[in-house]
Amino acid sequence: MQDIRSELAAIADEARALQVARFFQTGPGQYAEGDVFWGIPNPRVREVAKRWLNLNIRQTEKLLRDPVHECRFAALLIWVGQYPKADAYDQQVIFNSYLAHLDFINNWDLVDLSAPQIVGHHLFEKDRRIIYDLAQRPHLWSQRVAIIATLYFIRKNQFSDTLALSKMLLTHPHHLIHKAVGWMLREVGKRDPDAMEEFLHRHIASLPRTTLRYAIEKLPPFRRQYYLSLQF
Repeated sequence: MQDIRSELAAIADEARALQVARFFQTGPGQYAEGDVFWGIPNPRVREVAKRWLNLNIRQTEKLLRDPVHECRFAALLIWVGQYPKADAYDQQVIFNSYLAHLDFINNWDLVDLSAPQIVGHHLFEKDRRIIYDLAQRPHLWSQRVAIIATLYFIRKNQFSDTLALSKMLLTHPHHLIHKAVGWMLREVGKRDPDAMEEFLHRHIASLPRTTLRYAIEKLPPFRRQYYLSLQF
């Protein structure tokens, strides 16, 4: 454990850490208040994590509980690398531990790199009620995990859960959920434009502006303008 943490600490960049901390909004009252960064670029973290894909579950859990953001990022990369190669028992262990550590998967980048590959993958051929439970929790990161996990389903051309969760989260107050819902709707639209546009028409009056802008980003300019005009 100390070795992987030491590897990461050795490539810390104090000046960059200050910039990254501002970008991820770690100030008082912001969504990542108090998070600690070492300023390591993601490709460098990935290089280190790749060397530690044999880390056992308890060591990875300890790394995931680390106060330093890049350590948590590395822990999730390890699980993302381990999960598809694991047997059914170990996949269940990783999934259970992931859900037990949601308080440490506490920024959008951590959610986005791991929720589809772990939660989405795990639930693809199983009961998916857990993602609806996550979406109903009064916990920002659990809610983002729920909607982003469906990216795995979208890539398999299954859209119903994405659309149902998008409807559930439509009136969520936080911009990180607005963006996540819009992003997933856009991904649906890449594969089934009619499904996305039907959803937009049905919910246009209650769609947050940010969600709408994210959803229609890849549409032709005249279609984007059309949807934006519907909200006035």
